Amino acid sequence: MTDTFHSGGSAPRTEKDAGGHGGAPTRPAGKSGSGGPWRPLRRGGAAEGREIHHLGLVAALVLLCAVGVATKPDNFATSGNAVGILALAATIGVITVGQTFVIIGGGIDLSVGSVMALASVWATTVATQSYGPAVMALCAILVGTGAGVASGLLISYGRLVPFIATLAMLVAARGLAQRMSDRRTQLVRPENDAIEALSTTKVLGLPLVVYIFAAVAAAGWLLLNRTTFGRRTFAVGGNPEAARLAGIDVRRHTLLLYALSGFCCGIAAIIIMARTTTGSSTHGDLYELDAIAAVIIGGTLLTGGRGTVIGSILGVLVFTLITNLFILNGLDTSDQLIAKGAIIVIAVLLQRRGLRSPT
Repeated sequence: MTDTFHSGGSAPRTEKDAGGHGGAPTRPAGKSGSGGPWRPLRRGGAAEGREIHHLGLVAALVLLCAVGVATKPDNFATSGNAVGILALAATIGVITVGQTFVIIGGGIDLSVGSVMALASVWATTVATQSYGPAVMALCAILVGTGAGVASGLLISYGRLVPFIATLAMLVAARGLAQRMSDRRTQLVRPENDAIEALSTTKVLGLPLVVYIFAAVAAAGWLLLNRTTFGRRTFAVGGNPEAARLAGIDVRRHTLLLYALSGFCCGIAAIIIMARTTTGSSTHGDLYELDAIAAVIIGGTLLTGGRGTVIGSILGVLVFTLITNLFILNGLDTSDQLIAKGAIIVIAVLLQRRGLRSPT
């Protein structure tokens, strides 16, 4: 039976209640009009819309590749540049997977960049490195997850607005990272070169960090689309009150979403340590904006209740390609930020237009 949720006091309606034909549920009596909290579930139309959006992102990637080949054919159209793009996308891509869950669940996490920096600093302290690379990786994951749990507690049980709670974590995590490192870059010791090997060791021409990114993306897709946790995430983001009436512990689920985001930040910290062989309080600057932008470009609604991991990953690749093109063509970083801002505004306007169009 497919999970559906009703915002009223009566029992949730199922596909069988809608007529016995497995179609989308119809609007119950007394809830006519587009302004009610209960809306018909048009699964076929929604799936078709997602596919069209994904195809549009693929077309954008092809167009960007064509621009790269036209402007810098000797530098862009090389295997080394392609591998570099994927490696660059790995760090922000892992963070974006966690951000996707949070936004679909009706929240937002502004602290991801700072949490990743804190995890990298904590994992590269002298004390942590003395235990070896395995403990360093475990430390990064635990620090990231712990920060996510702290944000989740403030939001779900402390009832703080997600924007405020994660903004506070952004500032606190960055400040703690600066205090721990004394604003200095901490190098990974030579005896812990297994961390660096994640970036230098290649399998089928691709570094291991790319496979880590792919594994996280695949796990995120399965979790969102093939598990009860994923269905509850959509329900909580779409209508928290209806989800509560359907028996979902909304506060506990919200806590788990932010813990998942922090977990992804911990994995991203391992990747950034592998790529730079450092832990630094400056890591992840503005990563929160890049992650949110990629999620929006991928088609996830900022209001929650709808989104895909595949779309978010395509959004990451679009922004990474844009960054690569700007670097290869020697354009200023400020121009790159302006372009990203314009893309975000256009994406949000297109989302609003799509929501207002008749279905």
